[in-house]
Amino acid sequence: MLIREASTEDWPAIWPFFHTIVAAGETFTYPTDLDEDQGCDWWLLSTPNRTVVAVDDSGVVLGTAKMNRNHMGNGSHVASASYMVDPAHAGQGVGRALCEYTVDWARAAGYRAMQFNAVVETNVHAVKLYRSLGFEVLGTLPEGFRHPTAGYVGLHVMYCPL
Repeated sequence: MLIREASTEDWPAIWPFFHTIVAAGETFTYPTDLDEDQGCDWWLLSTPNRTVVAVDDSGVVLGTAKMNRNHMGNGSHVASASYMVDPAHAGQGVGRALCEYTVDWARAAGYRAMQFNAVVETNVHAVKLYRSLGFEVLGTLPEGFRHPTAGYVGLHVMYCPL
């Protein structure tokens, strides 16, 4: 698996799984009816932020991550990131590779920490992955997320010092 900078040429490969994940409404706070142009604008970030794709040996996009400053100004020393793995490639280490990549990027860029603002508590695989990489739950906003089948569930704020 290769992780490389994403470009607009990758968007047609990202959009189908991006749309599926967002429309399911289970893990992201994005509007479930987000259209393709807006999704592209929100996901493909410009410098100094970054968006990458994980591809297999034949160039198939397996997943993607975006990494960015969590806040501006006096909070700009804390990074954040978001991840999407094509469900057809789940369980193959793509999410872990992308998460490790973003942590390494944040360290190399001089960030002091990473913070995830909105990790849905029912997204147990993501929470387990993040914990295994040194993130901890700082707090949970009770009923901060309206899950389509589980109802109102907590929304974690997670943190990892770099």
